[in-house]
Amino acid sequence: MHAYANPTRFLAIVKPLTPWLLGAGLFFVLGGAFGGLAMVPGDYKQGETARILYVHVPSAWLGMGGWTSLAIAGLVQLVWRHPLSGIAARAIAVPGMLFTALCLATGSIWGRPTWGTWWEWDGRMTSMLVLLFLYAGFIALTSGDDGQPQGGSLSRGAAIYALVGAINIPIINRSVVWWNSLHQGPSITLRGSSIDGALLWPLGLTLFGFSLLFGAIVLMRMRRILADNRVSARLRRLADEED
Repeated sequence: MHAYANPTRFLAIVKPLTPWLLGAGLFFVLGGAFGGLAMVPGDYKQGETARILYVHVPSAWLGMGGWTSLAIAGLVQLVWRHPLSGIAARAIAVPGMLFTALCLATGSIWGRPTWGTWWEWDGRMTSMLVLLFLYAGFIALTSGDDGQPQGGSLSRGAAIYALVGAINIPIINRSVVWWNSLHQGPSITLRGSSIDGALLWPLGLTLFGFSLLFGAIVLMRMRRILADNRVSARLRRLADEED
């Protein structure tokens, strides 16, 4: 793992990788969107409204997956002090929050004609809203340089915050099982899928495509943070030389 701790070695890998992730992600998202909008039939109960699942489900997946990755980065920061773990956590936070907000927005749009309401304080929606607030808290906690370690590393408090916040992930996942909810139960599990196969294949494309785009965004943000760190280090050296 420490073989890629050197920023120069890391950048040599991610610079050519980023455009490939971005291009492939756009290809799969557009392919899945075309299939979901133009090729598959409407749902027999919800009609055309159900097509929003091709954005809603990947957004929920990436909101939860983003925080899981952020928590892993926090653990790596605490245990192994990996130089890039804090940078990765900071890079993940904003796109993770963006997809969580997109999940809540598309869920509300989907819920209005299906449930007759834009919002209901049930377990799934409330725990997903908590995740949005957790992202906002992490971004606020790690914003600015005052009191933060140099080089983009997380403070001990921020790393612990990331780990504690991960408690919400299984709550989101199991909320529709543990509590009565307007939200439907698990559609895709290890035992199979309750979604008809004719409607399912575009979801696989958009899920894969959005995941690639998420990865590309994280890598671009990591590159920007590393560039900012280099500029800051250069300015500090110049200031020291002047003194």
